Amino acid sequence: MSLLSDLINLNLSDHTNKIIAEYIWIGGSGMDLRSKARTLPGPVTDPSKLPKWNYDGSSTGQAPGEDSEVILYPQAIFRDPFRRGNNILVMCDAYTPAGEPIPTNKRYNAAKIFSNPEVAKEEPWYGIEQEYTLLQKDVKWPLGWPTGGYPGPQGPYYCGIGADKAFGRDIVDSHYKACLYAGINISGINGEVMPGQWEFQVGPAVGISAGDELWVARYILERITEIAGVVVSFDPKPIQGDWNGAGAHTNYSTKSMRNDGGYEIIKKAIAKLQVRHKEHIAAYGEGNERRLTGKHETADINTFKWGVADRGASVRVGRDTEKDGKGYFEDRRPASNMDPYVVTSMIAETTILNKD
Repeated sequence: MSLLSDLINLNLSDHTNKIIAEYIWIGGSGMDLRSKARTLPGPVTDPSKLPKWNYDGSSTGQAPGEDSEVILYPQAIFRDPFRRGNNILVMCDAYTPAGEPIPTNKRYNAAKIFSNPEVAKEEPWYGIEQEYTLLQKDVKWPLGWPTGGYPGPQGPYYCGIGADKAFGRDIVDSHYKACLYAGINISGINGEVMPGQWEFQVGPAVGISAGDELWVARYILERITEIAGVVVSFDPKPIQGDWNGAGAHTNYSTKSMRNDGGYEIIKKAIAKLQVRHKEHIAAYGEGNERRLTGKHETADINTFKWGVADRGASVRVGRDTEKDGKGYFEDRRPASNMDPYVVTSMIAETTILNKD
């Protein structure tokens, strides 16, 4: 008699050319990832070769019941670390049957910005630091914290090791390897300042691929925590009080910034970001005002300031960038629940296309 684990791990390629494609999309809240699977006749590596599909938008808050069909357009393919073999994960965006992007389709506008010739020639690079919190399933309290109580104060947990400092490392390492398997350019992980909180970094990724890769990395993390019986939270301030919040610091550079003389380009770009500070803050994640207080390595939400090696700034420039006269900068304002399509394209639009 086969065990359930034996059946889950069946290698389909031994007996059939058919593959399973898991279509992934973003639901009506802007953070709820959804997915469903279909069988395809053989391996596919080009998203344009994949069939469009549909789903019931009335069940995801994206369409009325009397006209509920929403169409999925495949946009990016990743290897499936759960089914493995030739099976794939497919990042999609959503359209009406008439071909119009639905209001929650933020990828569509981002793709337009990244395909602008002025943006494309600058080859914008992104590195996104995604922080998140692992919660106990039944009580929705951080992993490793005593139920209804608090651990010792912050200090020993950041990049910490040991059973009394690091909670959920098996989940974190599983996610790291699964992302590498999938083809996501995940560049690292670390324990964060608040116990039960972790971070992974995606990048460098160019243009629209930064959003695709981060969303699929989030999807993989949700699936792994599902298996582990743990809840992942992207809330920017999951625990009130003297605890760090969770952000999605976005590192950014253009070709001009990476070339000689790039530091001057960086300073001009930061000045443009300052002018549009309120617009960016409005698009940088729900509940961010609970995190951007001017404490716990943040700048106050109503104040824009930048500095070299300043983790209390809105925008931080690294020492190496200052020393080399070229490089990148870090926008520290995005919340952990930000939409990477919105944030990455908005930074490019402000710094490259805004001529003011």
